[in-house]
Amino acid sequence: MSTQKPLRIALMGSRGIPARYGGYETFMEQLSKRLVKRGHSITVYCRSHYTQRSERYIDGVRLVVLPTVRTKYLDTPVHTLLSTIDAVCRRFDAVLLVNAANTVFVPILRAGLIPTALHVDGLEQERAKWGRLGQIVYRVSERLATLVPHRLVTDARAIERHFLEQHSAVSTMIPYGSDLEPISTTETLESLGLEPDSYFLYVSRFEPENNPHRVAEAFRASHAKRRLVMLGSAPYADDFIRSFTETGDSRILFPGALYGDAYRELQTHAYAYVQATEVGGTHPALLEAMGFGNCILLNDVPENREVAADAALLFRAREPETLTQLFDALDDDQETVARYRRAAKARAQDEYSWDAVTQAYEQLFLELSGAR
Repeated sequence: MSTQKPLRIALMGSRGIPARYGGYETFMEQLSKRLVKRGHSITVYCRSHYTQRSERYIDGVRLVVLPTVRTKYLDTPVHTLLSTIDAVCRRFDAVLLVNAANTVFVPILRAGLIPTALHVDGLEQERAKWGRLGQIVYRVSERLATLVPHRLVTDARAIERHFLEQHSAVSTMIPYGSDLEPISTTETLESLGLEPDSYFLYVSRFEPENNPHRVAEAFRASHAKRRLVMLGSAPYADDFIRSFTETGDSRILFPGALYGDAYRELQTHAYAYVQATEVGGTHPALLEAMGFGNCILLNDVPENREVAADAALLFRAREPETLTQLFDALDDDQETVARYRRAAKARAQDEYSWDAVTQAYEQLFLELSGAR
């Protein structure tokens, strides 16, 4: 319980909670529940196609479920527009809005005299899924993100430097956390025909910049006796997903997107974990894999190196053969896997604590409400 004055805080811009999609949703679930335990009143705005309207509270967190237009380009802005209008009516002490594309809605919150922090997740304009129009929107939004919110929040030093160097904009850098506990059950493994340590694990949305197609290609070219479990899905990407899921390689499993105990089971019992993202800041799944004590196979980009430092084995996703070499080398090298497991666990414990993250956000919200 925090000794600070209780605040009424809203989190918006994601699909909502419980987390069943990606990083923002995991972040909001972890942060909101911890802020409630500190005595604050927390509301998370959720999309009607993601969270059931009957779900009103989760562990003390209030859910406001609003409709949207479920298309690739309208899903987020329509829902955020409705959320900001609703938030103004409720007169929150502070709002955390995620996703740079939502920057255009900050003036609504400011007009309602609600202090607002905007969280930007990496360089969204570099994501291949958006096409030219989407990339233009994100470039404009990135610039506006330095001007209209009361505070700009980044989740990695590399992204913090980008805004400082490109826009002379100072941001508050707060990373994600990694405190999930291992789980002893094996029900999910058994349903997939797996045993502990019998598989490599990949977790990400199935989008081009997360390189699921290249991970599948690299594994198909390997001689690994272990299997590869690829957790993920993505809306509006059926053709892309079919291009690498119909592999004909029985060693690769595609269970879809799993959460809760099923997800924790697969992280707990994995032989090694593959992180192939190349766009974005700090990725929650990477931190979670480190926290579970997994041996990390990591795409060599600055944001990923910042998180894992020397506690990971590096490959280059755009050169799949470098990952193939790691699959083959580690398949029978349990000593190296054990060494990197220890290193990843230690770094997660030393550098990424959800309690420390929550405390940093609490301080941010107190500063925002005090400036009101």
